[in-house]
Amino acid sequence: MSIANIFRRPHYTSDVTDFIAHLKQEKPTLDLAQRQGRALLWDKQLDRDLQSEFGAARVPQKPYVYQTAPSED
Repeated sequence: MSIANIFRRPHYTSDVTDFIAHLKQEKPTLDLAQRQGRALLWDKQLDRDLQSEFGAARVPQKPYVYQTAPSED
């Protein structure tokens, strides 16, 4: 005897899934373009020594940077 899964919705896809599938059919190079864009902005090799030097050279910011000092007049 097989037990039916009451939560199973046969042949159902959401509107978002349908939209993405349709978009990928219209633009087959979309995946490649996304990977190239990610590589351009995010997938970078960082120099850890250089990053630590940047952190050591950082000057602490004073609170209320946009508040002007009261004049001594």
